[in-house]
Amino acid sequence: MEALFTSTAVVALAEMGDKTQLLSLLLAAKFRNKSAIVMGILLATLLNHAASAWLGAWLAGFINSSLGQWLLAGSFILVGLWLLVPDKEDAVSSRFDAYGPFLVSLVLFFLAEIGDKTQVATVLLAAEYQSVFWVTMGTTLGMLFANVPVVYLGARLMEKIPLNVTRVIASVLFILMGIMTLL
Repeated sequence: MEALFTSTAVVALAEMGDKTQLLSLLLAAKFRNKSAIVMGILLATLLNHAASAWLGAWLAGFINSSLGQWLLAGSFILVGLWLLVPDKEDAVSSRFDAYGPFLVSLVLFFLAEIGDKTQVATVLLAAEYQSVFWVTMGTTLGMLFANVPVVYLGARLMEKIPLNVTRVIASVLFILMGIMTLL
């Protein structure tokens, strides 16, 4: 259960101010069907994070040595530092709007997560906990906790969340996980 709770908390915090959260805001402004947006986010995240967690669990078989532990710990610390760098909003083309909110959300979220901080975090968490299922569930819940309120409450919510504070908290959590991995 530790894998579930840690994955949920870390990704929910790491997602604050992330480009996919900004994408949620944009999709909510473009489409009225909020449930379809949320379902697209859910499926895209499940697919992306399941593949990432599988990769992390597979890599864990190679990092059981002390060198592997140092690499894993260093990766957690690097992601922690990376979280301090705010994302920039990517321009989203409106040429796909005709495909509807579910398909547009699914495709854009899946693509936006490739190489994103939360995808890298999912790989690292799965390597640490060696649990594809619980890490996938946790990181997916974290994504939903961070993005669903944005879809439904939009800009009003984004104005009230101190993004810099959440970035620092998420950064500290990753750095602490790196240190704990070494210990």
